[in-house]
Amino acid sequence: MSDRPYILALANQKGGVGKTTTAINLAAGLAELGKKVLLVDIDPQGNSSTGLGVRPDARKKTSYDLIVDGVGLLDVVMETNIPDIMIIPANADLSSTDLDIVSNERRSYLLHDALRRPEMDGYGFDYILIDCPPALSLLTVNALVAAHSVLVPLQCEFFALEGLSQLMLTIRDVRRSANPELRIEGVVLTMHDRRNRLTAQVEADARANMGDLVMKTTIPRNVRISEAPSYALPVLTYDPGSKGAEAYRALAKEIADRRKTPEVSEA
Repeated sequence: MSDRPYILALANQKGGVGKTTTAINLAAGLAELGKKVLLVDIDPQGNSSTGLGVRPDARKKTSYDLIVDGVGLLDVVMETNIPDIMIIPANADLSSTDLDIVSNERRSYLLHDALRRPEMDGYGFDYILIDCPPALSLLTVNALVAAHSVLVPLQCEFFALEGLSQLMLTIRDVRRSANPELRIEGVVLTMHDRRNRLTAQVEADARANMGDLVMKTTIPRNVRISEAPSYALPVLTYDPGSKGAEAYRALAKEIADRRKTPEVSEA
């Protein structure tokens, strides 16, 4: 990677698509590959923080403080229980972020600027993953302006492709106005059930409409993936041999391999 760390936003304004689960487990998969990862939680629900074992009472400073108040990285970057994964946690304070920054002239660049402060170099991160809220808010725009690329988790359900067009338009707007280098890393199909005809149809439609933008790896509907957050662990740690863990390892490798031989994706 020529531009270190590589910043990847996980975004989809539709909730319940496996975005946070993918953020946590992709981080774990990249860490298994020997990469040092920072997960930035900018979802007011704070599920990435909880899923990596950061208790609410331990979140003294959060991504809200980083974005709105400009506090230093040393005050917000926290260790997790997983080797080579650190986190900037989130809590419900983020719910008011759009109102709190709307009058700031650089309101769309606040996260971009924060993640490029000189003190970031001392951490030696290879990847920064941003877990976005399920909305096309100023927080999501901040993530898109900060990121090198966007990964879109897409649930294998009937209305899966609905709403994607709005996200793609937002990405194009960000390219035109603030981040011309932003690319789409890919669309990853989640909750994939090979026994289900609907899943096969959704996958066929997605690949027909978006071609190579759809990642080769699919994430199965797997009970171990669902259980892992209640133990505050990625599925790769909770049950390393499960189909869910294997899938997220494959996704991490697919993404890491692209950094060695980058492919250009266009919306």
